[in-house]
Amino acid sequence: MSRRAVALALVLPLVALLLLVADASLPDRVGPGPDAPTAIVALGDSTMSGEGAGSYEPGTDGEDDNWCHRSTKASVHHTKAPVDKVFNLACSGANAEQVGLTDRVRNTEGSQARQLARIAREYRVTTVLVAVGANDDPRFSDVLGTCLQAWIQRRNDCSKALTDDWRGRVDRMSPKVERALRDIRQVLHDSGYTPRSYTLVLQSYAAPVSPDLPLDLQNLAGCPLRTADLRWVRDNAVDELSAGLRKAASAVGARFLDLSRAGDGHEACARGKDADDEWFTRLTVDFEGLRDEARARHALQESFHPNARGHEQFGRCMTAFLATPARSATCVADQAGNLTPIPERD
Repeated sequence: MSRRAVALALVLPLVALLLLVADASLPDRVGPGPDAPTAIVALGDSTMSGEGAGSYEPGTDGEDDNWCHRSTKASVHHTKAPVDKVFNLACSGANAEQVGLTDRVRNTEGSQARQLARIAREYRVTTVLVAVGANDDPRFSDVLGTCLQAWIQRRNDCSKALTDDWRGRVDRMSPKVERALRDIRQVLHDSGYTPRSYTLVLQSYAAPVSPDLPLDLQNLAGCPLRTADLRWVRDNAVDELSAGLRKAASAVGARFLDLSRAGDGHEACARGKDADDEWFTRLTVDFEGLRDEARARHALQESFHPNARGHEQFGRCMTAFLATPARSATCVADQAGNLTPIPERD
């Protein structure tokens, strides 16, 4: 058989296959087109929603019992990215289940992942930022509340009691956060995205308090917590929480930004009389809200959360991190006192 005959014998079946494929109906395109406006989307709990920063978006400051406290000063609004739109879906009090795919409603709102899916069909989502896990098994806000009660009752057993099961709490949290991150990837996949077409980042939590504070602020006017409990929160609880979140990020191939040391020297009460240089709220009471039965339950909600200055610094560090190829980094202060990401070895 001649070479020409051999070539035709090989090419003709390929041509027939191409004609067959070309004649078949193509599936409808999912996801936005290349000319769609771009977006960055934040999901998670209070540390991402902007709790403590004030300037809450209408409808999220107790209206119809929605206490998501989404702030226009939240860190995502300080994260500089070349996008057309910023969406903050995070909600104070949210846990990993609410961030992922669920039919449950918390704080009057449903699944954040489902909300992301709606955005992803109209906008080309380039970046998804997530902060979640503290409201799952660790119950970090409850930890501070428990230690506050111990201070009031003059008990010295708070951190000791929590230490016994803290690692177990973190270990039970990690797979829940992993599941939420997988749900986020799933909704983007279903909307036509590939893993390389967007960046998924999980961030951890900064220690809001420190044992290094003036004694005259270790009371109801500032930070009513025992020194040993303050030290345990900063040196143990936050570090182990960060390690559990790092594990979840690694399992799904997400990038990870460690904030466990981001507040060093700027924690609540740490600056004494110079509170304007602190990045976290001190014990904060909504005295006006105490007059309203519906709002009274949330009178302490802003306490020990990043304030507007803290969110600005977190956004600064996230911006710099996104500009690097690093898979993980730790936010620490530079010589000028601003947070900067230090890349970690993979």
